Amino acid sequence: MAAVTETIAQYCATLDFATLPPEVQERTRFLVLDLVGNIIRGRHDAESTPALLAMARALGLAAGGSAVFGDSARYTPAGAAMLNGALAHSLDFDDTHAAGTLHPGAPVIPAALAAAEMVGADGRTVLSAIVAGYEVTCRLALALPGGDHYDRGYHPTATCGAFGAAAAAARVFGLDAKGMQDAFGIALSQAAGSLQFLANGAWTKRFQVGWSAMNGLAAATLAREGFRGASEAFEGKAGFLRAYAPNPTPERALQGLGHQFELMNTAVKPYPSCRYGHACVDAAIEFHNELGLKAEDIESVTMGLPNKGMLLVGAPLAYKQNPQNVVDGQFSGPFVVACGLVHGHMGWDSYAHLQDPAVRSVLPKVNCVEDPEIQALFPEYMSGKLTLRARGQEHVRVVKIAKGEPANFLTEAELRAKFHGLVDAVLGRDRVVQLADAVIGLERAADVNGMLRLGAPMMAARLAGE
Repeated sequence: MAAVTETIAQYCATLDFATLPPEVQERTRFLVLDLVGNIIRGRHDAESTPALLAMARALGLAAGGSAVFGDSARYTPAGAAMLNGALAHSLDFDDTHAAGTLHPGAPVIPAALAAAEMVGADGRTVLSAIVAGYEVTCRLALALPGGDHYDRGYHPTATCGAFGAAAAAARVFGLDAKGMQDAFGIALSQAAGSLQFLANGAWTKRFQVGWSAMNGLAAATLAREGFRGASEAFEGKAGFLRAYAPNPTPERALQGLGHQFELMNTAVKPYPSCRYGHACVDAAIEFHNELGLKAEDIESVTMGLPNKGMLLVGAPLAYKQNPQNVVDGQFSGPFVVACGLVHGHMGWDSYAHLQDPAVRSVLPKVNCVEDPEIQALFPEYMSGKLTLRARGQEHVRVVKIAKGEPANFLTEAELRAKFHGLVDAVLGRDRVVQLADAVIGLERAADVNGMLRLGAPMMAARLAGE
């Protein structure tokens, strides 16, 4: 059997951002920008944020020198990693890896930044660490594979993400391959995350991702201090892959390692909802714009989804047709499609339409089915088919590659527009331009402190008054 843990640890410990292909370097900076925007808006808008902050204060995690984006307070490194990770995932607007069925950025980037503040790491080191974390997170999901892991009720963003966070923090700390293996072995004792949040729109999905960022940071810190971790953390008899899925292929985690980058297979979301519905939202917005639709024009709608998409956004249908809160809406195919058809957009502010009479009138008309054509394209593509009957005519549109997918990635201008749409209301437009420039220029930064200061509202307000 291939020494999976040892091989990945050696790769992560020696990964150098300067040797990466230019397109990987650019994409990494773009992914950081996208996540920072999610964190800042999540800090101010997500309904679960007050409880998270209160928990951090109660546990003594709000008494340190580490930054949380969108927050003027300072936290311990563990608190910053946990909060930045949870906030990044709170809007469900963060990046996605289709084949792994997870969101790699939310656990990885916060762990790398918290570790960087601990040791004063430069921007290039942080970016190297982020690439390592993405590769570990996504490759473990592919080796499980993610679908089997889901069927057991696990949330791979949190489970695989703990290892990615450990890799990122360990790379920032400069651990050698042995130290990296120890970090993985320690993270093995902390990999957790359940899909039970789907039963009632629970906030645990957000929390467990933030907790995995903190767990990864803790694992790397323990390894740095000489704490011994379990060997063969990935491929061992009681290792992650064999314990968390029935038929893993550990060697899949090594396929193309070092020259095929799963980070480049990561998409960003133009819509703040589960990625499985996005192709149909693309089609819904196109129908709205082309046909000039009104709610009363719509007779029936059918969303054609892959089977994993049905699990998350399509079933049970009666529940998905009656979302009562933001989490319900994020995982309701009928809701996001109804917003696209009725209003011609689907943004964070669309959740104000949860009780909109026009949207509500369309929800019962939206059916969700597993479509053989769409299933055949999965998991390579998170495609969708929207069949609309309006004004006595039927319209069908298949969207093979949704906007934001790796093969249809957002441009820098589009990413900056999304960033402004999320952050301007919190920091002000001029400050947001500076912050975006700092993120895009992170490779040249001597440390992360300047970028993090730009993300603090109190600092923004103080400087505006000078």
